[in-house]
Amino acid sequence: MSITAHLVNLFFTRRREAIDRFRRHPAEVQLAQLGHLLEEGARTRMGDEWGLGDIRTIEQFQARVPVTDYDRYSATIDRARRGEADILWPGSVRWFAKSSGTTGAKSKYIPVTDEGLKRCHFQGPRDVICLFADLYPDTRVFEGKTLTLGGSRRIEREGETALTGDLSAILIENTPRWASLRRVPSVETALTPDFELKVRRICEETVAQNVASFAGVPSWNLVMLNKVLEYTGKQNLLEVWPNMELFIHGGMNFKPYREQYRRLIPSPDMKYMETYNASEGFFAIQDDPAADDMLLMLDYGVFYEFLPTDSLGNPSKAVPLEDVRTGVNYAMIISSVNGLWRYLIGDTVTFTSLTPYKIRITGRTKLYINAFGEEVIIENAESAVHAACGATGAEVAEYTAGPVYMGDRTKGAHEWIVEFARPPRDTARFADELDRALQRVNSDYEAKRFKDTTLMPPRLTVVPPGTFHRWMARHDKVGGQNKVPRLSNDRTYLDQLHALTDPAGNR
Repeated sequence: MSITAHLVNLFFTRRREAIDRFRRHPAEVQLAQLGHLLEEGARTRMGDEWGLGDIRTIEQFQARVPVTDYDRYSATIDRARRGEADILWPGSVRWFAKSSGTTGAKSKYIPVTDEGLKRCHFQGPRDVICLFADLYPDTRVFEGKTLTLGGSRRIEREGETALTGDLSAILIENTPRWASLRRVPSVETALTPDFELKVRRICEETVAQNVASFAGVPSWNLVMLNKVLEYTGKQNLLEVWPNMELFIHGGMNFKPYREQYRRLIPSPDMKYMETYNASEGFFAIQDDPAADDMLLMLDYGVFYEFLPTDSLGNPSKAVPLEDVRTGVNYAMIISSVNGLWRYLIGDTVTFTSLTPYKIRITGRTKLYINAFGEEVIIENAESAVHAACGATGAEVAEYTAGPVYMGDRTKGAHEWIVEFARPPRDTARFADELDRALQRVNSDYEAKRFKDTTLMPPRLTVVPPGTFHRWMARHDKVGGQNKVPRLSNDRTYLDQLHALTDPAGNR
């Protein structure tokens, strides 16, 4: 063990004990989080309206506080953005993470309190280090620097007190100077709005440094890393950064990108660690490198509830952590020290373990295809794409899918617009394998496809490299936490891509 790794492990001794505690006593720890939230929330106007100070049980909390989403919560958040104090959380909320989301162009403003920064947003990255050091005591990753590719939206002042920006910009603004010494690129480069310019500056600033780890969304990092190779003329990343050892990723399923990263970083010692980090909070960390799930972090000032996705219209079906079951698809509801109360964040998860509680992200409550009763979710799509790639030797760079509506004499179908990193020899076979895989993982889709009863085989549209990047740039969603929306229940994204590739409208 290196001296640096030994010191890191010593530093995190007490934190490892705290993590072990919530692994062993999850209900007790979650009840403590709720107690703190109720105590603080009782000092707010919303808390007074709900009578939070009188609540003693989870059942009372669920009976008095309604489940809500951003559309129904935005007016309350806007009051806090205008400077009203004691609305969502005691005192004034200064920071608001601006997010356009993946299901629409309208901006969302997620409150980020000082306590939320400390207990949630910053505790998550610290725990990544804690868990990684414990898993790999011989690591030398802490002797190098971490390259972070975050968002590009600078901090903007709104009204008297509110400051808005990408979550990554807010975190950079609040990161202690000593912590910034281990990170690259410079703050100015990290917040450069122009993605292409940002990547060029990253190349200029970092290729001569000892970068041992990097962090961010897989798709955008892939673009950046290929630019690094182009800039340096090297064949792989180890020729640029020989001590590269860790990629901390999140924001999308990593499976479709894994082989591309293995070619870019051909090292048996390379580690990949998934995190569940969003504007609303930091929620889970992969603590087992051999598994595809993540440990739900239970002491970040967040109280969790879970609503089965087949009961989205009935919030009374929401259950606390101790009542969840494995294998059920849940929409996640949080109450947190960021001033969010029974907030439906839009992500769906399934539990893979209850001792301790581990989750896998399955998709979004509003990101699906259900135009014909097929109920295809992200997890189905990612699994099917992976299977089709495996069967045909293809690699998918980006994709999106949506419905082809029924006509007077035609049945429905799904259209998949795909940009390949390595195309299959036979695109028809790829489409067929995709169809077969979807039928294996989704019985509703299988029923609709049976003898072409309702759905015809999927239509595959292949677009040239760079198409999705141009599409995202046109809609101001390049870089950071922005992600290509994989599924949609209408044709908005499909039609936009067709218009981009064929402006004349020829299909």
